[in-house]
Amino acid sequence: MMLDQVQRGTIYVEDLEIGMTRSLTKEVTRKDIELFAEVSTDRNPVHLDDGYAAGTMFKGCIAHGMLTAGLISAVIGEQLPGHGTVYLGQSLKFMAPVRPGDVVVTEVTVTDVDMAKRRVILATSCRVGDTVVLKGEATVLAPSRKTD
Repeated sequence: MMLDQVQRGTIYVEDLEIGMTRSLTKEVTRKDIELFAEVSTDRNPVHLDDGYAAGTMFKGCIAHGMLTAGLISAVIGEQLPGHGTVYLGQSLKFMAPVRPGDVVVTEVTVTDVDMAKRRVILATSCRVGDTVVLKGEATVLAPSRKTD
């Protein structure tokens, strides 16, 4: 398993700036797909059965879209804004499949900060090579140094 060495922790809403970006790189393995199928109970054969998947439009097994989307959650929850962040919403557009062995680069960028409400809008994307496989936008409640 390949994971970037990333700075983990918290960036408080008071320190967030538009354009701030964090990323994560991970190879999606067959084992990851099997574990996600087990946890989610989504055992669609397009994810698990080579013979079945070969006959689909994908011509082979692919990762669950939500497994890929989970990498966005990892960046948000661990890096930007990080620990203490509350997810409020996420839009997702699946652009291309992720296959076992693909290296996914997930990027999250601050596009708007409402300091008074602690709400942050984040552009989210996942790439395999030069291909964007997933894009969207997240709304989160960022942690603050001030107590509520």
